[in-house]
Amino acid sequence: MTAPGNGLIGRTRARIRALLASVEIRVRTVYLASRHPRVPRAAKILAAAVAAYALSPIDLIPDVIPVVGLVDDLVLIPLGIALVVRMIPRDAWRECLAEARQAMDAPRSRIGVVLVLVAWGIALAALTWIAASRL
Repeated sequence: MTAPGNGLIGRTRARIRALLASVEIRVRTVYLASRHPRVPRAAKILAAAVAAYALSPIDLIPDVIPVVGLVDDLVLIPLGIALVVRMIPRDAWRECLAEARQAMDAPRSRIGVVLVLVAWGIALAALTWIAASRL
């Protein structure tokens, strides 16, 4: 009998962890690119949108819908990252990627999550207020 983590399931988990770490680095890199001085304005806007969508708890298709709910994340985020990479000068991308890799080793903060949730809460409250005032 094999030890837990050494069989097919263990290798699959390791691959999934590596893939998730790679996506996290790319999303951080895209965010950093949205603030980089040598990145064109259109690329900055797209980079900010991709990073916000990747970090947001709200999706176009809710994750509770089986299979389809996860497909939007599996398709939109990588496509957005690929488009951003094409729009950014290579040297700027490399700088942002190196900075993102360094940031992976830094202590993590939950402030970003709270800020995103607050922003979505305010947006939802505003939309609800607008909808209610029109009735």
